[in-house]
Amino acid sequence: MAFTFAAFCYMLTLVLCAALIFFVIWQIIAFDELRTDFKNPIDQSNPTRARERILNIERICNLLRRLVVPEYSIHGLFCLMFMCAGEWVTLGLNIPLLFYHLWRFLHRPADGSVVMYDPVSVMNADILNYCQKESWCKLGFYLLSFFYYLYSMVYALVSF
Repeated sequence: MAFTFAAFCYMLTLVLCAALIFFVIWQIIAFDELRTDFKNPIDQSNPTRARERILNIERICNLLRRLVVPEYSIHGLFCLMFMCAGEWVTLGLNIPLLFYHLWRFLHRPADGSVVMYDPVSVMNADILNYCQKESWCKLGFYLLSFFYYLYSMVYALVSF
């Protein structure tokens, strides 16, 4: 049993992948909260709660914005580590999501700001559905990746 750079990469990736799973679960909960707050008929007719609802939506979107750069950076670090370790299959599995992250970051709102989740645009029902489906797909990808990294780490430790 030998400790190689590839095994180190897989160990670090397991820890960081757990953080990404946490981020995505938080995103799913946040989008569900936005959807529920958006559809609540009792609060819709209460004008005194309107300001509180708007502040809640802005707070959730602000927290979602803060997760974008760390999530994309951690996934970019995965790809860089696997490229340096020569793990081409694992890199090939991560490249599509890396390109999607780049595409999503480059095609953020047209107002030129760096914000990804603008409260006005997120509360559009189509965009809210898209963001929630995107989060569920990322959760599936990160969960499958976590177990693949675990298997690959054990294989890298045992094979030498």
